[in-house]
Amino acid sequence: MNKKEEKHPAHNVIRSFRQKAADKISMFAGSWFFLILLIALTTFWITFNKISEKNVWDQSPFIMLNLILNIIMVILGPIILMSQNREEERDRLRAEYDYRLNKLAEKEIREVKKEVQHIKKMLKR
Repeated sequence: MNKKEEKHPAHNVIRSFRQKAADKISMFAGSWFFLILLIALTTFWITFNKISEKNVWDQSPFIMLNLILNIIMVILGPIILMSQNREEERDRLRAEYDYRLNKLAEKEIREVKKEVQHIKKMLKR
């Protein structure tokens, strides 16, 4: 890339530690690995408590499991929203940059078109 070329503004944004953390957490929470992990842990929890003689953690309506899953979702909800807001801001920056670039390209195309028309006139003489 030439030094004169402008970098995309979405790449110039400096993110804070909290913003980076929100992006990483929402990336993890939105993955198949997280979903499969959550299903596996829930299945383990229910199976272990059903076959255990002492009902070590939780009894049949699994209130503790429900509480833990709700806490996870309450924490993940705002984090995912923060990450989505940041993505929306990046999209807005990309759209503005693309618009400026398109306007510049349109201006250059008009100039080239005028030059081509001028050359056509010169050749007809």
